[in-house]
Amino acid sequence: MLEVKGLDKSFGAIHVTRDVSLKLEKGERRVILGPNGAGKTTLFNQLVGELTPDKGSVMLDGEDITPLGVAARAGKGLSRSYQKNTLFDELSLRDNLSLAAAIRTGASRSFFRDSLSDKGVAEIVAEVAHQVHLTPHLDLMVSEVSYGIRRQLEVGIALATRPRVILMDEPTSGIGPEMSHAFHAMLNDLPRDLTLLIIEHDMDLAFDVADSITVLNYGEVVFDGTPEAAQGSPMLKEIYLGSWEDA
Repeated sequence: MLEVKGLDKSFGAIHVTRDVSLKLEKGERRVILGPNGAGKTTLFNQLVGELTPDKGSVMLDGEDITPLGVAARAGKGLSRSYQKNTLFDELSLRDNLSLAAAIRTGASRSFFRDSLSDKGVAEIVAEVAHQVHLTPHLDLMVSEVSYGIRRQLEVGIALATRPRVILMDEPTSGIGPEMSHAFHAMLNDLPRDLTLLIIEHDMDLAFDVADSITVLNYGEVVFDGTPEAAQGSPMLKEIYLGSWEDA
């Protein structure tokens, strides 16, 4: 499904990712962990097309998408959710989802309000809202809802484009423990044919959601395996200075 081969990226003399390789199968939930400065966000930006690697390639279903930009990768089915909210605060949750669905269906070529009332768009919005546990909140303005609900909405917007792979950059950043558990439950309820790659600092999410875990340290892959193996790894306990004991 998604394969990364030997990604290298430097900024001047600083080598941020070093020969990073990983492979995700269809429906896999992969979490990439690492301490601050490990190169996680730089890797994410190379995967979504915001940064071009100095070396290496990104493959989607056997196609080399390394030269493609963000929009072209999205057109191939590679969607993304950011660490920082990119939402329309002055619109409702329903309208935010409708805009994403309209772009996917082509309804956005018509006048704004016509696209929001399109039957196909409305059906996608209802389905996606159910998947991301937002149905009761659809008619609230984005400016009125909690930060955690905003994060769920961002996942919904990614889903509304009908992706094959969703990349998430620290989706639980800035939300409290209760909302974080609700977010984990939402991720576990997503369709199993959807592939997820999640850049995270939250070890609880990794153990709750992941089928597999990759750990970066100083830009290199230092672990690639199951959550169970990660919990028992002395090297990872050392990297996280004992915090894995509490995970």
